[in-house]
Amino acid sequence: MGNAVNLSPKHLLMVLSVVLIWGTNFIAVYIGLKGFPPFLLCAARFALAALPWVFFLPRPKASFKLIFGYGFFTFAMQFGFLFSGIHLGLSPGLASLILQIQVFFSIGLAFLFFQDRPGTWKIFGSLISFVGIGIVATHLKGSGTFIGLIFTLLAAFSWAVGNMFTKKVDADSPLSLVVWGNLVAFPFMVGVSLFLEGPVMILDSLQNMSWATIGAIVYIVYLSTHVGYGLWGFLIKSYPTSVVVPFTLLIPVVGFLSSALFLGEELPWWKLFASLFIMGGLVFNLLENQVKRWFGVIKD
Repeated sequence: MGNAVNLSPKHLLMVLSVVLIWGTNFIAVYIGLKGFPPFLLCAARFALAALPWVFFLPRPKASFKLIFGYGFFTFAMQFGFLFSGIHLGLSPGLASLILQIQVFFSIGLAFLFFQDRPGTWKIFGSLISFVGIGIVATHLKGSGTFIGLIFTLLAAFSWAVGNMFTKKVDADSPLSLVVWGNLVAFPFMVGVSLFLEGPVMILDSLQNMSWATIGAIVYIVYLSTHVGYGLWGFLIKSYPTSVVVPFTLLIPVVGFLSSALFLGEELPWWKLFASLFIMGGLVFNLLENQVKRWFGVIKD
């Protein structure tokens, strides 16, 4: 078990690597969507993330219903909505920020299903963050981009529902759970792609696949999914959650900076202002005890 207060230098480098991988993953998604429609990109991601690894990693110790629920919400629903949101015009930087709202959806669902009552500070943090969402909503231009925002919020909610299933699944290997979850999501997303995007679009996308699209898929599958989730699972097992989870606050920072650097995404005042509210709310949630100490509510 790692140190309960500080990460070792090696593990600090590890967690920062995960933040960098996940923060820049939104650029890979953006590039991938230039070559593939959103549901086909999801299907490709799920197929390569699950196969052939599912033959080498044991199925998590849980009922099929729980594994299905985890895979359906954490992967099929989350990434189906997220990829669609970016496809409809929501910028990768904003998407990386909005997705963090899953923290507050998780708090609400944990209260409903596990009687895990949130404290006043967590509720206050949620309200602060949703002010940031309001700022984003009032400054988006075009109905497509606004629908993209709604879809990304639905992606965050789907991730939160998936977290409820994760609490019920006994997985010795976090990577095993990820692989089996992707296996569940794959046939569902193939069906959605065939129904909504159609065989003609799918065939055309596959026949005209560029090296940029291939590179984006490789990044999404092997770096973001396998390496990212594998390292994250190890860190969560090795350290208290309160030591590791606050590093997710850096993901939108990396998302914004990388999108501005590589995609030329603009950073007007309202994006920065909205980020302050959303990130401020996350600080109240993830660092609740520290915030209480700052205000003298609890003593060391």
